[in-house]
Amino acid sequence: MASISSLGIGSGLDLNGLLDQLRDAEREKLEPIVAQSEQQQARISALGKLQSAMTQFDDSVETLKDASLYESLSASGGGDTLSASVDAAAQPGSYSVEVSNLAKAGTLATQRVDAPDEAIVDAGGKLNLNFKGGDVPAVEVDIAADSTLEDIRDAINAKEGAGVSASIVNDGEGYRLALNSTETGVDAAIDSTNFSTLVAGNLAANPDNQITQPGEDAALKINGIDITSTTNEVTEAIQGVTLNLKETTAADSPITLKVEQDTLKVREAVSGFVKSYNALKDTMGTLTSYNSETGQAGELNGDRTVRTVESRLRSVLSGGVPGGELNTLSEVGITLQRDGTLELDEDALGEQVSGNMAALGEFFAGSEGSTGMAGRVDEALGRMLDEESGLVARSIEGAEGRLERLGERYTRMETSVERTVERYRAQFGQLDAMIANMNQTSSYLTQQFDALDAQLGRD
Repeated sequence: MASISSLGIGSGLDLNGLLDQLRDAEREKLEPIVAQSEQQQARISALGKLQSAMTQFDDSVETLKDASLYESLSASGGGDTLSASVDAAAQPGSYSVEVSNLAKAGTLATQRVDAPDEAIVDAGGKLNLNFKGGDVPAVEVDIAADSTLEDIRDAINAKEGAGVSASIVNDGEGYRLALNSTETGVDAAIDSTNFSTLVAGNLAANPDNQITQPGEDAALKINGIDITSTTNEVTEAIQGVTLNLKETTAADSPITLKVEQDTLKVREAVSGFVKSYNALKDTMGTLTSYNSETGQAGELNGDRTVRTVESRLRSVLSGGVPGGELNTLSEVGITLQRDGTLELDEDALGEQVSGNMAALGEFFAGSEGSTGMAGRVDEALGRMLDEESGLVARSIEGAEGRLERLGERYTRMETSVERTVERYRAQFGQLDAMIANMNQTSSYLTQQFDALDAQLGRD
């Protein structure tokens, strides 16, 4: 029997080409399985998109569900002078603020030396950094023998808790070590050093004196009360409010800082709720779409999972929240449209936010013993998004199971196809050998007949 590599040589037939055609024909049996696998993979991907959109909607629901949202305060009116932030301890109020001085860090420039890279410390020692405040301890920095001004700078900057940052300046007559306090305020200001003693004998010909610029505290008035601060971040001057000072005010021209209910945050939360639901609705519409002209359908067209999600959410959103002053979404300015989307009436919401915040909070966040609209939606989403028993998770698990079974079926079918092809190959080999033998016999007989004819012709 001829080998695979010489299949067809014995017969002169294109048995390899025929074998390839038979293989292709057999492998067509795999195409339906491939198509079904791709369909399941597309369904898993589409369910993932649905899950992501539902999770994003749930995030906006969680914001509305938080009762503290409807009690939050914000500060306004600081202008260019200051910015303000509030925490839970803040109380609504109006404050007159005058800023007469900003906090500044103190600086010190040492005596001059001739060059920054020449040794100026003979035997080494300690550089003492003394600060203005009596409660601020002095700092000692170890300086090695033969250190240059650059080495001293580096040693200071490497010292943890030095209280200053060091650099080198050239004032036109020599080089000075410039020290800048890392904190603002009078007490944290660098006041003096023993630099001249440490580098004795190595100062410039005209060393001059140390130059200091004192640190300053911030000074302001709140409702006529004088307040000082070592930093421009002023805390506790107004309970629950942190002021960040940026500029001073003109004389006798205070600004008015207001701490009041943060209506903007509530508006944004409600608007975010509507937008994220509509985004979810748009995602579901895309996944279940069908184009009659092209015949193209979305990955989840006709899928029970999407219909169930949509139905359950519509049921919750169109339902009421009994017991409170506000009972339905339409009363807060949100209406369910015919296409299933939500529409927000900003003016209607504004009326509730500005004049009925407590009722709005009770409607969305609920009250003691009752669940608000946000809580009801969150519960519905939670059941459907549960990682183990949720509707979406079970749908994904089912699709993954079908995909796995299709993979096993594909493997079995592929093995069967290869066995069939190998059977064809063996049969073709036998055919090739048989035709080769027949060709040899035919050639032999032809030769014998030719020889016999030749012999008869001579006789």
